[in-house]
Amino acid sequence: MIAGQRRERREAIRVGTLCAGIVLLLGVMVTALAIGAVPIPLREVLRLFLFSGDADTVRIIYTLRLPRVICASLAGADLALSGCILQGILRNPLADPGIIGISAGAGLAAMLLMLTAPTWTAFVPMAAFVGGIAAAVIVFALSWHRGIQPLRLVLAGVAVAAFFGGGMTALSVFFSDKIQGTVAWMAGGFAGSSWEYVRMILPYSLIGIGGTFCCFRQLNALQLGDEVAKTLGVHAARTRTILIIFAALLAAAAVSVAGLLGFVGLIIPHVMRLIVGSDFETLLPASAIFGAVLVVAADIAARTVLSPMEIPVGIFMSFVGAPFFLYLLQRRMRHYE
Repeated sequence: MIAGQRRERREAIRVGTLCAGIVLLLGVMVTALAIGAVPIPLREVLRLFLFSGDADTVRIIYTLRLPRVICASLAGADLALSGCILQGILRNPLADPGIIGISAGAGLAAMLLMLTAPTWTAFVPMAAFVGGIAAAVIVFALSWHRGIQPLRLVLAGVAVAAFFGGGMTALSVFFSDKIQGTVAWMAGGFAGSSWEYVRMILPYSLIGIGGTFCCFRQLNALQLGDEVAKTLGVHAARTRTILIIFAALLAAAAVSVAGLLGFVGLIIPHVMRLIVGSDFETLLPASAIFGAVLVVAADIAARTVLSPMEIPVGIFMSFVGAPFFLYLLQRRMRHYE
């Protein structure tokens, strides 16, 4: 009886969290459409969805703000899901596409393409994906010693991220005449996002999100250990490889439009796991929804805190995420003592 009540309570918390997340996401998206250099009343924003409103308001929202909001939502969902996948397959709460170097590899490849072939912008997500996969392979190779050691993984990821970060600095020196257009991108943000950016991130996000949601059973099985997963019909090595590919694809899609936006994949999955539990059937969609909420809200704050000056979202997220990472690292080190 008590066990049944606990299950019902857990299920109510999960459903309530997902519903609250959807409502909150819609709320921050509408708020982001209303706030800007030209404030637009919320009622005017809502009228646009009924296909009414004056021409100037329609132009501001549909040309400038709506693409930015869509890009921020997809980037937040992608990064949160990428972090959720990595934390799941590694069983390490410190795993994150930025911390273990995937974002840096994706960023270097994307930056190289943008500087050397600026007309090939449609291929930026694919270049970022190749760079992210390369970084993941290097990090896993460096950290492998009779299996993946969590602390070795973090240290290898920090080293690889620093190496690729040095590569981006070198590119900024070698292409100093072209670097101005990528400075804001390197800091992480959505200034200048257009429908072209939406077309860049959308197909890769749909593939990554859809593929990840289809793998929740495999992720749950991996939490029980490789031997138990094998008895459940899950090929552990192959499943991890597929999931790492999805994690790199999601991180690359986000990097291609948002630049180096850190800590989203660290914070959101960890917080969601505390609220909804470790069942990936609920954890994955909850992470995606609240990742989108966090990044859209951070973008609103970045645009308004020091208005009319705009702070890059990546800097804002660093101020939030770095203390959280140090807190998790301190807890993890006490665990090893």
